Amino acid sequence: MARKTTKTPPFEASLKELETLVEKMEQGELSLEESLQHFERGIQLTRSCQQALQDAEQKVELLLKKNDREEVVPFDSETG
Repeated sequence: MARKTTKTPPFEASLKELETLVEKMEQGELSLEESLQHFERGIQLTRSCQQALQDAEQKVELLLKKNDREEVVPFDSETG
């Protein structure tokens, strides 16, 4: 069976591309037009990453509800 291709890049790839764009823009060597293009792409990537995170959060909540665990505990990366 053929694997289904998605139009949205994986979260990690989007995040890496976003980091690269930010680094280029912070260097201040881009033209105004290039900066605007990078900014526009950065906005698209940010939205894509936010959507991926929201989807993952919803999936976790559904899985917890399926296991009769109603309490959703926020993830705290500081304690893990």
